[in-house]
Amino acid sequence: MGISQYIKEIGRGARGAKPLTREQAADLFGQVLDGTVSDLEIGAFCLAMRIKGETAEEMCGFLDATHQRLALLPATDRPLIVLPSYNGARKLPVLTPLLALLLAREGLPVLLHGMRTEARRVLASDVLLALDVPALEAPEKIANGAVRHIHTRHLHPGLARLLAVREVVGLRNPGHSVVKLMNPCAGPSVVVTAYTHPEYFEMLQSTFRTLGMNALLSRGLEGEVATDPRRTPRYDGFVRGVHAVLEAQQPGTASEVPGLPAEIDIAATAAYTRRVLAGELPVPAAIARQVEHILRIADQNILETSP
Repeated sequence: MGISQYIKEIGRGARGAKPLTREQAADLFGQVLDGTVSDLEIGAFCLAMRIKGETAEEMCGFLDATHQRLALLPATDRPLIVLPSYNGARKLPVLTPLLALLLAREGLPVLLHGMRTEARRVLASDVLLALDVPALEAPEKIANGAVRHIHTRHLHPGLARLLAVREVVGLRNPGHSVVKLMNPCAGPSVVVTAYTHPEYFEMLQSTFRTLGMNALLSRGLEGEVATDPRRTPRYDGFVRGVHAVLEAQQPGTASEVPGLPAEIDIAATAAYTRRVLAGELPVPAAIARQVEHILRIADQNILETSP
């Protein structure tokens, strides 16, 4: 089959490229995931999309193909909270493990999925291991109040291969957006995701609406879904695709977060996380607000529905 006909459409530069339909995008991405196309075609696809950018319709098609192929976790008793984690810490400690454990303390089942896509970053999964949270080797049901993490290759090896292309070409590709939006659960879930660049905001909103997803969307910190502990961003919630602004962005940045370590290594991050969970240090206010919003969506109580 091949994907050359699609590359001809998307590979004509920022001005000449044409968007794909949802069906075309699903066919293209499915072939990439299945490994039926050449490395040269995959490289061309990644670079062409990097220049063109994804439309919401294309992203829906990419997710269609992904969801048809994922090894899904069984449905959980309460909605599964899905935390994609693919960036890790570069300047501040990675607090995605803290977010996961705070949500579990509220009785929710929590899944963190991810893999290394950039060198020299501290991964959330490594911090969870240091906190004695086991990794899954295959999808399985997660109990209420439990946190588990899983490498992307156990959800779909082709998706992990696509993410690894970044190590060769040095640029992100649509796979990096897909993993932050996908739902790897057979039952109800809430996908917690974040964006760094404002131009992605409208595309993400449209994707959640079209797919009827339950999700929390906010500005992330260094590509991670846990909010910056120093400030409160805008939070947008989605329940079955219906959008609500849960909280407007708050002005200002805290001068310090009590106990937050200056070091970002695994040991320091794990020690800080333990102290917060033990009540020896306060939960950062911004993280506490994020937990509240996720709980609200999991309970399907959205207060302010946007037009």
